[in-house]
Amino acid sequence: MSAESEGQKEATRFRQQHNLGTAPLGDLVTLIEQAVGADVAVLDTEPNQHGMTMRRGTDGPIYIAVTRTIHPMRQRSTLAHELAHVIFGDWSAEAIVDSPNPIESRANSFARHLLVPQEGVKEMITSEHVGPGRALLSAVVQRFLVSPTIAAIALEQCGRINRATKDEWMSVTTPTLAAEFGWMERYQALAEASNSRRAPQRLLARAISGWLQNLVPIQTIATLRGLSADEAEEELRREGLQPAEVNVTPSWSKTSELPEVSIDLSEFDADMNDSLRE
Repeated sequence: MSAESEGQKEATRFRQQHNLGTAPLGDLVTLIEQAVGADVAVLDTEPNQHGMTMRRGTDGPIYIAVTRTIHPMRQRSTLAHELAHVIFGDWSAEAIVDSPNPIESRANSFARHLLVPQEGVKEMITSEHVGPGRALLSAVVQRFLVSPTIAAIALEQCGRINRATKDEWMSVTTPTLAAEFGWMERYQALAEASNSRRAPQRLLARAISGWLQNLVPIQTIATLRGLSADEAEEELRREGLQPAEVNVTPSWSKTSELPEVSIDLSEFDADMNDSLRE
């Protein structure tokens, strides 16, 4: 089985396993965290680094990190690509850098077919008004939130365009399509979201739980959220969340609450009198 076929087969199985049907996928970070239990972070990285996947030990937690970017479709492709490595168990004791090998080709195939299932494209074309020419390309890109390159490949595999058109459309950019077909505001909103740092949800939830119990400083949450401490605390308190009150006043601080103490001084008085007589 080729890398292309293997990636497509596993992408189809993943959609079936998680009841995703043929519909476009929403927030991939949430999907990955809930589907495979990985902790996913969006953070700053070195130039030309897009994503990486790690696992602690042989059966430990899985971590996925992708770079924040103004290119939302690229980030979604990277997330789907890294998910493929988790699904296929592409683990190694040594770091593996992206290279043109069958494992990477298989991950790319999985990502494309996961993001744009061919059946979903066919259903869209036959049941909706998507327009001819590049309007069709724009509709697939906007609907499934993928790059024109991935959309063009899917359209060719569905038999909707020929190879020459695919090659031509693969050079189109998403901002160009968004500007040409009137969905630039939607694209800018996607770009703003993909260019924001994002901490793994479970880690952030644990930090907030600790803050509510007065065990974790607000600065920890602020660092994870990429906010100042004041901003992080204001955000939580605005939503009705606040740490438990710390009782710094001892219960016995009031004289009225002090316990009664019984002291017999008779022996002390007797001793003192005896001393005076001597």
